[in-house]
Amino acid sequence: MAGDGREVVLALNAGSSSLKFGLYDVAGDVARLARGSVTRADGIRVRTDGADGETIEHDLSSIPLDEAALIERLLPWLTETFDCGEPTAIGHRIVHGGTRFTGPVLLTAETIEAVESLTPLAPLHQPPAMALIRAVRKARPRLTQVGCFDTAFHHRLSPPVSRYAIPRAYERKGVRRYGFHGLSYQYIAGELADRADRRIVVAHLGNGASLCALFNGESHDTTMGFSALDGLVMSTRPGQIDAGVLLYLLQQEGLTPDELETLLYRESGLKGVSGLSGDVRELLASGAPEAAEAIDLFVFRICRETAAMANTLEGLDTLVFTGGIGEHSAPVRKGVGERLAWLGVSLDEAANSAGARCISTRSSRVEVLVIPTDEEVVIARQIAALLGARQ
Repeated sequence: MAGDGREVVLALNAGSSSLKFGLYDVAGDVARLARGSVTRADGIRVRTDGADGETIEHDLSSIPLDEAALIERLLPWLTETFDCGEPTAIGHRIVHGGTRFTGPVLLTAETIEAVESLTPLAPLHQPPAMALIRAVRKARPRLTQVGCFDTAFHHRLSPPVSRYAIPRAYERKGVRRYGFHGLSYQYIAGELADRADRRIVVAHLGNGASLCALFNGESHDTTMGFSALDGLVMSTRPGQIDAGVLLYLLQQEGLTPDELETLLYRESGLKGVSGLSGDVRELLASGAPEAAEAIDLFVFRICRETAAMANTLEGLDTLVFTGGIGEHSAPVRKGVGERLAWLGVSLDEAANSAGARCISTRSSRVEVLVIPTDEEVVIARQIAALLGARQ
């Protein structure tokens, strides 16, 4: 507890090449003190926005590019910069919780080992989070750490939605559809609490992309499944793919399992189709026909899966765009709106170009919203709830 009565927690959201964080006071209502990101392109650099909107840049390029050194420097820098005292707890976004972790959990030696055992289910995302968890444990062994899981929001999914058509013995071993981006969807569900009785499809579109069918604040269906490879076309991941293609690549093209993993996680998706980049901004700026074809496939799959989510909900009242692409790419939103006109979607061109919160026309049968997500505040709220339950 900080000397001024604040109780400060730090939310860490680790990606494969960057780290987002949020600093919060949870003594009363959860209040943000600062949020920022750490990039490693040219050494470690921290960009932080304080509660008053002031942007602070901090260069840590002189320290080694490893998690332990980062934590050793980041914690005291945040404490000094925002005069808040060292955090009483740190929460981590963890992508895969398997069947065991259906809510936030204290990260003890035993639970850390259990979470790490799930790495084969999320080989791109689990390692960065685990590296940070172990770095904090080494630097501050007595500091409380909390794991917050992307799969937890979807844990109530049940057959037929959760089931694969394979022998039941594998289902009993945990081979099922889990769903991801749960922290983002939980935030959006909270933002739409006044619309809980509406049939809502949320499109979380970023480097990783998925859809979620929401009703009464809960997930009823989602496009990602057993792993974060399923569903929509993504930056470097293919999304849904015929399993026969994978067998062909293994048996006829001679790929090893490791080579196939690299192809699926790092070389496919928009990058693979365009042969240029997995970044939507670069593809939209390119005049290459392959870039246009990649964007067209991306939009097509978003629309096809939106229809599938609407089928689960037996209708569609609200469509929400979130995530980096969903929040910032008007051309992608426009393409989705045009393809979903048959479903009752009509976009206001000016509102869409301006990135307004509501971008649908008055005559649109489907309300269309753009809502920036905030996974870090969800982590902070889960920490506060868990710590409060312990008292």
